[in-house]
Amino acid sequence: MMNQNFQTEAVTRHIVDWLKNYAVMSGIKGFTIGISGGIDSAVTSTLCAQTGLPLLCVEMPIHQAASQVDRAQEHLAFLKATYPNVTSTLADLTSTFDLFTQQVPTTEDEQLVALTLANTRARLRMTTLYYYAGIHRYLVVGTGNKIEDFGVGFFTKYGDGGVDISPIADLLKSQVRLIGEFLNVPDSIIQAKPTDGLFGDDRTDEDQLGATYDELEVAMLAAEQGKTIEDFQGRARDVFTIYTRLNRINQHKIKPIPVCTIPQQLK
Repeated sequence: MMNQNFQTEAVTRHIVDWLKNYAVMSGIKGFTIGISGGIDSAVTSTLCAQTGLPLLCVEMPIHQAASQVDRAQEHLAFLKATYPNVTSTLADLTSTFDLFTQQVPTTEDEQLVALTLANTRARLRMTTLYYYAGIHRYLVVGTGNKIEDFGVGFFTKYGDGGVDISPIADLLKSQVRLIGEFLNVPDSIIQAKPTDGLFGDDRTDEDQLGATYDELEVAMLAAEQGKTIEDFQGRARDVFTIYTRLNRINQHKIKPIPVCTIPQQLK
């Protein structure tokens, strides 16, 4: 229902043109992106490839599930067979991550340690992407969608949130899927349950969030329309509660970094 007026082809063309124009105005040579085997990175990398500018896709496994690696490689094969401007490289960060864990302290709160190390994985990947971008004079491309970036804040600050440009950050997850189908992204990726791949197991985004992206989209749009918890019952009420809680506690990610403004008379 919410996508009935969505113009998939026109939106795709708009994003590709935006990417190309931004690159030209920035004076950079191309793009760098991390490939995870998920639909967001698959769609974003394909959009970048369609610009005709050089695109370097980087695999960065850290104790990665085999299914995620397989999907990433399937997508890379599709990209390189379709777009001659696409190249790829592998930066296996498993040993780097393991060495890091040996150098830092732990605590008795195992859940807190697991979450902190999950964010560490994302930050190691960000650092790696910026290294490749630096030596090639490329831009690091973000793969976050609107729900993740501006709804529930489901990303790592200075990890996958550390990017130069965000081509799909104004698209709902369902809209990303529509573009993926239009771009002929492999069905195995489109149909796969979303996962951030940061815990070394098969937990999905839904497992962590407590709701599906489709459910969260409904809640996000309702919140934007000014609706409150009193407007919902049953499962919809539960999801709206989940959405509003995550949106509230993750404002430190969603909003710009707070700056302490010094009164002019003090300077």
